[in-house]
This record gives sequence, C-alpha cells and structure tokens, in this order.
Amino acid sequence: MSEQPENNHIVLEARGVTKHFAVRRNARDLLARTRRTVHAVDDASLRLRRGTVTALVGESGSGKSTVARLLAQLYPLTSGEIHLNGQPVKAGRGRSFRSYVRRVQLIFQDPFASLNPVHTVRYHLTRSLKIHGRAGSGEAELEQNLTALLNRVQLTPPHQYLDKFPHELSGGQRQRVAIARALGADPQVLLADEPVSMLDVSIRLGVLNLLKDLKDRLHLAILYITHDIASARYFADTTLVMYAGRIVEGGDSETVTQRPAHPYTQLLIASAPHPDRAGDEDEPEDNGTGEPPSLIDPPAGCRFHPRCPKAMERCRTELPPRFDLADGQWAACWLYDGTGTRTDDHEKEAAK
Repeated sequence: MSEQPENNHIVLEARGVTKHFAVRRNARDLLARTRRTVHAVDDASLRLRRGTVTALVGESGSGKSTVARLLAQLYPLTSGEIHLNGQPVKAGRGRSFRSYVRRVQLIFQDPFASLNPVHTVRYHLTRSLKIHGRAGSGEAELEQNLTALLNRVQLTPPHQYLDKFPHELSGGQRQRVAIARALGADPQVLLADEPVSMLDVSIRLGVLNLLKDLKDRLHLAILYITHDIASARYFADTTLVMYAGRIVEGGDSETVTQRPAHPYTQLLIASAPHPDRAGDEDEPEDNGTGEPPSLIDPPAGCRFHPRCPKAMERCRTELPPRFDLADGQWAACWLYDGTGTRTDDHEKEAAK
C-alpha cells in the first residue's frame, strides 16, 4: 500500500444509513392508491477502522448484504450519509464513483457467480488492474503484477492458475481469485459479504486466515458479513448484530459473543451448535419463537418484540435507543434503560 496510516484510523463510516425499496405495485395497490416499501435497512451506523475487522451478524433477510451494497455504492441511499476518510461521499457514477471503488471493494458470497465463466483468471485480474490504473507500462510489468496478486492470495505457483477458467478451480480457489481481483484496486476497505458460506467447511478457515493475513499486512479495514456468530468471535475485532433491518447490539467480539446483552443475540448464541449443550435436558425452554417480521409492514416499537421471551409492554410501542453498557458494549433494548426488569446475570452486572 502506498499509505500506511496508523491502525484504528476510521476509513469508512455509515451514519444513519437507511434503504427502502419500493414494492412492485399490483392491482390492489393501484386501487388503494398506496405505495408500499420494504424497510430493508433503517438507521444503521457503523465504523470501519484500518487494520481491524468488523463483523455484521444476523439471520437471512436481516439486511446485512444490503448494508454492504450501500457501502459499495451499488444502491442509492434513501437517507443517511457515508464518509470515506472523514469526507462525505457523493452519490452517483462517473469519476467520483471510480475513485471511491478504488478504495472500497466488495467480495461477493458466491465466487462462481461473481466470475465470468467464459474468461480466464488472467482476464479477470488484468481487467481489474487496468480499470484502476495499476497494470503497469508494458507486458512484462503487467505479468509481474498478475503474479504478485496470485502470490498475495496464496495461489502458487501463479502460472498454474493464470490461464484457467473458473470451472477448472475449486470453490476456495475461485474465492481467492475474487479476493485477488478486489486487491487489484489497492483498496483500503474490503466488504466481504459472507465470503465463506458457499465453501466447504474444510476450506473456510483457510480463506478466513487469508483475509486476516491481508488485514494485518496491508492494514485493511474489513467488514465481515456472516450469519455464523461463532466465526465472528474468531475472526472479527468488533461485532455488530442486526435484526429486521436494524442494528441491535455492538461491542468487541469477545464480549458480544460471550456475554450477549440483547435477547436476540442471546438466542443467536443459544441456537449455535455446541458440544457442551448436546443432550442437556436442563437447558431452559425460554426461547423466542416465530418468524422474522415482514419488512413491508414492520412491527411498531422493537422489531424483535413478537419473538422476544423478555418483551415488556413498552417494547410493543416504543423504539428502544442505544444504551451503553460496560466495556464498550451497547444494546438497543429497553431492558437496559434503568427502569426495565433485568432478568439475567449479565443484566444485573451491567446495573452495578
């Protein structure tokens, strides 16, 4: 990298980012003269710091991938702001967009779908280098840059991969090529949208370790989107939990995964397979039930209250703000406002 600012420098920041999608109108909507929208993301704020990984965790449909696409400027914002290196980002295409994507690159979930099957690895990487002005002044320099990209993602020896097509590679190798293509821009930020969920379990750890090595060596800021909260504890420095379009909890990964504050985070942890809980007949049955709410007509108050085992009356009508807890942890839950009933040990500890 040409620049080496100190770690923890805020590279990319989302402030109150909101995205609503208009629902395709049908005959009933036309008669009622209404316009329905999907509340995909509401008032999401996060900071990505140089040299650190931030995990965004939640179940399918919670809005995680929409956040990544908003940060990549693939979707226009409904409201809110995005700041890159402290400067507000202007929406639109053209020269400003090209400058933005040189610094912020997106890695998609499915590496086979994100690579053109009729083109070789050489074509994909060469196109990335040329678009971002890093191809060099001649064929020899281009070849050196291609070799350096494949070495960087541990596809060695590079000459064995450059002229292969995507279908000739394994899933893990294809994802490494996708990562190399993103690195061709020399970015400051990687937005990794569930980068290992389409891979075999046996090779997921290798890709995560690669991203961790790139983060350390290139001082990248990484947003790691996943539904696997256990991998967030292993890979991320900070974890944010998202439910039904809203971020409901955040803090350092060890605290959030070991002492979850929000009832939804507690249920995510409880639902993860764990050998110590296998066959445990004494495990409490006080679990949330039901399906996630419709984002076309989300419930009033806390969006988790229809499934929450600890819901109070005010949860049904009032949207909880962010409450700061110990050790930098926070939760958007009325249990932590000082008047709600605290029912578990962590809540009692936070009240001291």
